[in-house]
Amino acid sequence: MKILVACECSATVRDAFRKLGHDAWSCDILPCDGDPKYHLQQDVTELLKEHWDMIIAHPPCTYLSNAGARFLYPKGILNINRLKKGLEAKEFFMKLYNADCKMIAVENPIPSSVYGLPKYTQTIEPYQFGHPFKKKTCLWLKGLPNLMPTNIIAADEIQSTKIAGNWFNKGGKDRQKNRAKTFQGIADAMANQWGNL
Repeated sequence: MKILVACECSATVRDAFRKLGHDAWSCDILPCDGDPKYHLQQDVTELLKEHWDMIIAHPPCTYLSNAGARFLYPKGILNINRLKKGLEAKEFFMKLYNADCKMIAVENPIPSSVYGLPKYTQTIEPYQFGHPFKKKTCLWLKGLPNLMPTNIIAADEIQSTKIAGNWFNKGGKDRQKNRAKTFQGIADAMANQWGNL
C-alpha cells in the first residue's frame, strides 16, 4: 500500500509500515529524525491531493487539546489570539480527516469541546501496547477497524506521567517533540493490523 504518515518527523510509524513492505512516506515541516530518504519535508496540504491508500495523521494538538483549554480563558477573559490559533488548528485537522482517501486515522489527545471536533472513534493507551505508561490518545478512524491491544501491561507496573523525570516530564528544547512521538508498540500495531487490510 501507498501510505502517508502526516505530521511525523520521528519516522516511527512510517518505518513500522516500511518494514512490512509498504510504500510508506512521512511528511512534516521538520526534518526527519530517522532516514530522510522517505521523508517529505514540506506542508502536507499539497500531498493530500495525491492518491494514497491510507493516511495516518498526527496534527499538532497544542491549541486543540483539552489540556490546553485553561489557556483560552486566563483570569476569566477570552484569549482571542489563542481562539484564532485553535480555529486554524481545527481547520488543518479537518483537512486531514476529510482527505480523499478510503482509510484514514487521525491521532490526537482528548480535544477541547470548544472547537467542536467530530467524536473520536476510540481511545488507546501506551500500556495496552507494551509500554508501562498512561497517555490517553484518541483515534478518529475512517475505513479502518479499531486498533486492538497487543501487550497489556499489569496495572501495578504502569507509571504515572506525574512522576518527575520520566519521558513525559523531561524538559529541554525537545520536550514537545518527545512527548508527541508515537510509542513503538502502537506504531507496530498499526502496521500489523492495518497493513493487512
